[in-house]
Amino acid sequence: MTGRAVRVCVLAGVCCALVAAGVAFGMGRMGTVARGDGEQGRYVQDAALADESAAAALEKLTEGAPEAQPPVRGFADGDWKASEPLEAREVPAEPAVGALFSPGLDWDDDHHCSGSVVHSAAGDLVVTAAHCVYAGGFRNNLAFVPGYEEGKAPYGVWVPTRIDVDPRWVRDSDPDVDVAFIRVRRAGHPGQRLEDVTGAHPVRFGQQLPVPARLVGYPNDTERPLGCANTAVADGPAQLRFDCADVPNGTSGGPVLSAGNALIGVIGGRDGGGDETTSFSSYFGDDIRALYERAVRD
Repeated sequence: MTGRAVRVCVLAGVCCALVAAGVAFGMGRMGTVARGDGEQGRYVQDAALADESAAAALEKLTEGAPEAQPPVRGFADGDWKASEPLEAREVPAEPAVGALFSPGLDWDDDHHCSGSVVHSAAGDLVVTAAHCVYAGGFRNNLAFVPGYEEGKAPYGVWVPTRIDVDPRWVRDSDPDVDVAFIRVRRAGHPGQRLEDVTGAHPVRFGQQLPVPARLVGYPNDTERPLGCANTAVADGPAQLRFDCADVPNGTSGGPVLSAGNALIGVIGGRDGGGDETTSFSSYFGDDIRALYERAVRD
């Protein structure tokens, strides 16, 4: 495995060329990519199309209506220990971590990336890797399923209202800004806030490295999340490195969490997220802080 980049364009040359020309390409209404605002790195989701994505996802999922859940307790500095051996293993599903689906004719119906709920004043923010949502155009058929496990959507299916990436990702697929923030709503449940249902991770910018951490993500060929704990270290000025084996495709966008479940990265960055023994994340410094602040701004 050479990286965790996801498949975005079927018939990639034709599809991406049409997107570059400002034409949405797809088989039927769903399963297209959209140009959005490349200069700003923003896509405002069409509400009707998002509802179609939610309905398509729910055809294969069992939706729940749970009580609001407290966040999973994060480790404290004193009780953290690295995984032994350093291999990702199946872990219990967490309310604030989920799988990203792209239902539609020209995409996989299965989940292809991971994401997590990050704290914001509006309570509607999900973070993932930019390569999970943009490659030649914005995916316009995304659905986020927090706490996903074995075909169940215990906290509902949430669809984008807006996607924000750094314009450098749009122009150059710059691995130093491989982060996307997605504002979401739950189709058919107006007024419900994601963070009220699942809890959220506080985001921490400028984290000093090395630091004890853990990562969580959903492999695209299994129905439960994997996790691993190790020390996150710097790999140059704009990348975070996390050594752990068996973190496969589909985990891209999953959170890297430090003490107290503070979000310090998402699986992505260099080499599409890493290889069989190492995962990367764009470092959450000033650039990612600016992207977050733009995403939460109404």
